[in-house]
Parts: sequence; C-alpha cells; structure tokens
Amino acid sequence: MPRARRQPARTVRFTAPLIAATLVAGGAAALSLAPGALAATQGKADPADDFNGDGYADLVSGAPGGTVSGKAQAGYVAVTYGSAQGLDTSRKKLISRSTAGVPGSAGAKEKFGTYVTKGDLDGDGYSDLVIGSEKATTGAVVLWGSPSGLTGGTNIATYGKSPQIGDFDGDGKADLALLADMGSYGDDPEHQGAALWKGPVSRSGTPAKTLDFMDKSEWWGYGADDAACVDDEYGCVDGPDSTTGPVTFEAVGDIDGDGRDDLALRSYNGDGMWNNTVLYGSGTGFKRGWAPETQGDLAVGDVNGDGKDDLVVGSDPEDSDIGETNQKVTLAFGTADGLDGDKVQEFDQSLPGFYGAQEDGDHLGSCVAVADVTGDGKAEVALGISGEDFGGKTDAGSVALLRGTADGVTGTGSQGFNQNSADVPGVAESGDMFGTACGLLDVDGDGHRDLAASATGENAHAGAVWAFPGTGTGVTATGSVSFGPTDLRAPETKALLGTQLR
Repeated sequence: MPRARRQPARTVRFTAPLIAATLVAGGAAALSLAPGALAATQGKADPADDFNGDGYADLVSGAPGGTVSGKAQAGYVAVTYGSAQGLDTSRKKLISRSTAGVPGSAGAKEKFGTYVTKGDLDGDGYSDLVIGSEKATTGAVVLWGSPSGLTGGTNIATYGKSPQIGDFDGDGKADLALLADMGSYGDDPEHQGAALWKGPVSRSGTPAKTLDFMDKSEWWGYGADDAACVDDEYGCVDGPDSTTGPVTFEAVGDIDGDGRDDLALRSYNGDGMWNNTVLYGSGTGFKRGWAPETQGDLAVGDVNGDGKDDLVVGSDPEDSDIGETNQKVTLAFGTADGLDGDKVQEFDQSLPGFYGAQEDGDHLGSCVAVADVTGDGKAEVALGISGEDFGGKTDAGSVALLRGTADGVTGTGSQGFNQNSADVPGVAESGDMFGTACGLLDVDGDGHRDLAASATGENAHAGAVWAFPGTGTGVTATGSVSFGPTDLRAPETKALLGTQLR
C-alpha cells in the first residue's frame, strides 16, 4: 500500500481521504484543476503526450471500475499533468460520463476508461485524448487539448472499442482507427465493424475523409474470397468497413519503416483460439501481416535502433488459450518487409543479467512499454511482473526495465522495482499486482522518459500509480512518487486505477 512520501522537489501529495462529490453523487461536473498557463521553460516531451503544449508529458490513468453518479463500474479517467517537478496530483482532470461537456451519462458496468489513446487529431499543436469503454456500444469520446489542458467533449457514436491514433496513411496528420462492439462469436471469425478516419478530425467529430479500413487486396468473405464480397449476399468479413473479429487494437508504430504507422492487435483465430496480427498502414487501407502468437501485452518501439519499430509481446497468462503456455517475452524485429518469424528474440528472467528469477506464475510482461529512456537511440523495454512473489507475499508484483542494443534486449544493466524497494513509496502486499500496466513518457520534460507503473490490486482494488524518474542510465527510485484515488479526490471503491496508463 502506498504511503505519503514527501518529495518537495517533485510533487505534492494529498493525505485527506476526500472523494469527488460530483462524481459520486451525480453532479454535472467532475473536479478539475486547470493546469494553468504554459511554463516559462518548455520541456522536451513528445508532443503526442502533451495536452497543454508546455513540453511536459501528461499521464492518463484509466479507472474503469470507478463508481460514478452512483453507478457501479461506470468508470472514469484521471489525467495528471506533467511539470518540471514531475507529476502533481493537484494539477489534474477527472473525466467521466458525468463530467460537464462530455456526451452521454454515466452507466453501470460501462467501464469508461478501459481504452485510451493520445494524439493531435485536429492538428492544432495540442495532443487530444480519445476514451473508449468496455461496453463499446456507448461509443468513444474525444477531449481536445488546449493551452489550459483538456477541454470539451465530442462523441464518436458506435465505435467505442480500443480506438488508436496514428499516421496510418503517412501524410503527416494523425488518423484514427476505430472498432465497433462485437456480439457473440463461435468457431469461425466474424466481421467486426471498423472505421479508418483520415485526419485532421474536426472538433465536431468529422474526419477529413473516411478511408477503406482494409486495402482491397485484403477484402474477402464467406461467399466471395476477393473484393467481390462487397456485393455478395454474405458481405465482407475483411472489407471497407469491417475486419475479421473479434479483435482489440493494442499498439501503434512504424514497423516496416515506410513512414506510415502500423497497428498491432489481438485477433480471434477461430475454434476458440486467439492470435496477434499486424495491420500495415497504407494510403488505401490496412494490409494484414504476421505477429508472434504469445498472448501477453503488446507494445511497439525501436529496440535495436535501426529506424524501424519492433514489436514486444509479453508472456502468456498462466492459462493460455493457444495451447502450450509460453512464459517467455517475444521481441519481433521490424524490417523493410515487416515482421518476420525468423527474426525474433525470446527471453525470460533467465536472460543473463536480468533482475530476478524465472518462476511459474510470474506473468512476465503483464505490461509492456517500449521507448528510449537513456537517449542513446535504442529503446528500453519496461515489463510488468505482476504475479511475482517475494517476502512471503503472493502476486505482490514488480516492474523491470531492460536496455535495448543493436542485437535486441540485454539483461545487462537491467533494473527492477517493487513496493519494498528502497525509495519506492508503499509496502508490498499479496494481491497488489504491481506491474499491471506501465508506460514510458517524459513527465518532467528533461528529455528522458519516465516510468509509470500501476497496481490495480492495491487497497482492495482501488488501484494506484507510481512514477519513476528517467535518467541517462535508466530510471531511478530516488524521487519516485505514487498516488491513488484519494490523492486525486476521486472515487475509490474498486476503481482499478491504473488499468490503463498512457
């Protein structure tokens, strides 16, 4: 459980257990403190992570289990704004369906905040936030960046499942890939509604153009196995406005180095089996390609520094649905021709130099984040180990950071942290699942990505989030901070804060 740890040089923590009354009691507006004017000194964060344009990355933490307006599991999102001192829980915005300006109303079991994605959709220089829900039929919501942070709210009807932002057609503007809800499915994959919105997207929710989701070369259906399916009585499964489903979009990056973002996703393979796929971006829709089948978390980044992003997949859950469980993390290297099954690296905690020891049930890669922390041009890989046991605690969890090299991931110089590590706020407890989610983003604007990690089992599943400063040699626990729902004055009971970190 996290304890208040005063770090005056980095952040201020709340200690009073105050709850946002507007969220719990059904008021129209969520508690929000504007981040204020731009700092006099600009930070160096990736603009895609920065909602108010001050050069400091802003952290998005999903809390899909939160009770809002009396509705259990309605869900909310907490945005904590970055600064030269790091994250500050007093400079935040809580967003739910009960927030003023956000379309719709809080609904029980909607789990708003299950999915989040960032990027400058309208091209005004400020990153925007798209929020989806587990109950995808409620659609998605866009909040728009501005000098004072996130504002307004625009509804995207129908498409509430795992939205992702990226420049998929390579024109330098952010596009939006969208998925509709999927009903029941059986032995065979079925079509799932999908849309590809070409940017810029206006604040009325109108794209510059709607592109075919799949390239014509990929169109097929159970009646016609080519583009003729669009006129067939059975329709297309992969087609202009659908994809083989059910699927969940997971990560975005340029894997083949062609200047167009690609989309990594989890997809149903039929007969109760799931797989991973990469959809390669183009000016005419996505083209399908291979990805490792391991069923852990997915993230994309350039581990070997060759200018092409690589795909990192965490190990399977303890009970895999693809046959034999794979407890290794898989790194598939990007090439000009995309991912290749012959160009992969598999490893677990037996990798020489890797922090810790490999044990059954560790769930290595419960979360994966890939980005360059040290500034050497090669991405580090952050891995959650949410099932790790230590000190007599079961599933207390930990996180690790491994260095990237020209040859892939190395255990040399790896780092590991848990709630019992020196300078880390909190005390490890059984069931915390530290390492549920993780992210790498530069919240203090110093040019080094910082590590964010969560434990959704913390405090009876209220959840909590930690931030570790990045340096030229990795990340450090010195100056690390943590916060939970009470620090944010947000709903606490089984909120699952940190289910998503972005």
